[in-house]
Amino acid sequence: MVADLPLTFPLAFAALDWVVLVVYAGALLGIGFYFYSRQSGTTEEFFVGNRRTSPLLAGISMFTALTSIITYIGTPGEYVQNGPVLVYLANLISLPFVLLVVGWGMIPVFMRLPITSVYELLEARLGLAVRRTGSLAYMVTRLVWMALILFTAAKVLVYVTGCDPRWAPFISIAIGIVTTTYTLFGGIKTVMITEAVQFCLLVVGALLTIATITWKLGGFGAWWPARWEPHWAPQPFFSLDPHVRVTVFGTLIYYSVATIAQIGSDQAAVQRFLTTRDAPAARRALILNGIAVVIVTFILGLVGASLMGFYRLHPQSIPAGLTLERNGDAFFPLYITQFLPAGVAGLVVASLLAAAMSCLSAGINSLIAILSKDFIENSPSLAPSTEAQRLRLTRWLALAIGGLVVVGTIGIGLVRGNIFEVAGKTVNLLTCPLFGIFFLAFFVPKSTPFGALIGATYSTTAAIIVAYWDVLTGTPPVTFLWIAPISMAVSLSTGVYFSTWNTRGKSAFALLGYTVAALVPLAAGCSLLLSYAR
Repeated sequence: MVADLPLTFPLAFAALDWVVLVVYAGALLGIGFYFYSRQSGTTEEFFVGNRRTSPLLAGISMFTALTSIITYIGTPGEYVQNGPVLVYLANLISLPFVLLVVGWGMIPVFMRLPITSVYELLEARLGLAVRRTGSLAYMVTRLVWMALILFTAAKVLVYVTGCDPRWAPFISIAIGIVTTTYTLFGGIKTVMITEAVQFCLLVVGALLTIATITWKLGGFGAWWPARWEPHWAPQPFFSLDPHVRVTVFGTLIYYSVATIAQIGSDQAAVQRFLTTRDAPAARRALILNGIAVVIVTFILGLVGASLMGFYRLHPQSIPAGLTLERNGDAFFPLYITQFLPAGVAGLVVASLLAAAMSCLSAGINSLIAILSKDFIENSPSLAPSTEAQRLRLTRWLALAIGGLVVVGTIGIGLVRGNIFEVAGKTVNLLTCPLFGIFFLAFFVPKSTPFGALIGATYSTTAAIIVAYWDVLTGTPPVTFLWIAPISMAVSLSTGVYFSTWNTRGKSAFALLGYTVAALVPLAAGCSLLLSYAR
């Protein structure tokens, strides 16, 4: 991943580039303060924008909330290092399934009630304990994702600007302060407006990179892909071998399951639906988000193809220790430092930061909504008594969350792999277990709180075993494409099965006995599996 970049690059970051970054940060803060001055001072406005947002803004905002610097750096890097299958097929072939399941199966449920936190839906069906468990699972997932985003952004900024790597923590703090500040003052309206600006910026940054490479090489034909690169591993249509990293069929299953699970249980995504006026408007926002995903992914794939063509023709420009086979994530930042002219380099780096900061601001706002609605407001001893106190509390929560994300960057660098793999092994571990709880609540009438929680436990365990198979067994790794489908299958099957146990209305002592009885097979099965694998 980006952590594997060399400590020094040939640097071309000029004073004009710094000016561009400062202007960009100032513009974001200005937007935040502008909407702060126009607020009516209610938490309804802070969290859901009074539910009057246009589908276009909601769709673009959802795209940038879920498309981070991980995608912005990782997509070209994946193309350079491993080939086009994940880049071009992942979102395209999974999109119809996502639109069908989320657009017509889940959005009507979300829009039926005047909720702020999507986890409010769980309480009515499965109780407060399940609601809070789901909220906690999402908070952990989002905090890890935000820490990964901030870690990656700081690393990239260190290398493209030529700063001493020891400045990375301070860069993380600076990015966190700017993002937290405009989120803190403006609420969801500011977040969505800045996300629209950041969407335009990240598209412009990618197109500028393609344009400069095309100009330097004398035309598209010099880099346009016309062959399967020798260092790309075979990527067959189908294989049951868990050690084959990418297959076409596996890509379809993984991204369909993972995207449905993410959008269907992610507060940041659902919150964009809730800012619109009704289910048809929310569905249009989802469709526009899908269109944006396909277009931007195609553009980022072209960035990877143009980088591949450029460095294949100019191997002397690749620093010692870097190779196309092992360091794909390095070449986008490397090109920025080596060849982009002053001002343009600053604009492209600003687009990298836009991809990071949009997800950070969305995450901060969604976590505040969850903490406020799922933990504070339904606890009489903690709930503020006035609207002004509630709004003040949300801003203190924003500061606390921003601080937690900065601290969380410390552990992210320990996970190995390129950016796509690191995201799969960290951020996505709890996505399917969490969605499994929603599935049980929405579509399984006889589901129980006990079944939902035990199912989530089994599912999380399965996701961890698949993701860290090589670490746990000392054998070759299992492809990260198996994490989501296996975790989802385990979540639904065990959740339904354990819901058949007669646990409703039982005492705490009896529930403890049921829990032990349910978890003993899990512990025994894991022990036998890992022992056999070793």
